[in-house]
Amino acid sequence: MPAALLTAAQLSATAALVAWMISGFTRRPGRWMRYPLFSQATFVIIDLTGTKDGRVEQVNPYAFLSPGAFLLPPPQLQTVIDHLINTGRYDRIDGDGRCLSVKGVQPIEVRDSRVAL
Repeated sequence: MPAALLTAAQLSATAALVAWMISGFTRRPGRWMRYPLFSQATFVIIDLTGTKDGRVEQVNPYAFLSPGAFLLPPPQLQTVIDHLINTGRYDRIDGDGRCLSVKGVQPIEVRDSRVAL
């Protein structure tokens, strides 16, 4: 293959990839080849405190996710809290934070081990 043709092919492929990546940041959820992280993801940023026999300590719900997972939607947060309560690690978990989704930022709170948006 001639060197000029190879360079032209590389430039074309690079330009197409950059254009595709830039178009992924547009606000059109559900379109073909869009980044689902930006269009459908819902996750929580929250500070939790667990109470066991009158002692209070910080709880890190992200420590209970699968390796490599970083999104924590409210239903998964409730599952982690239920696990911590059912295993007897805590008697009660409380906290508050923010829920980020395509709808924007919403306050979220955990009262008496129940997640409420």
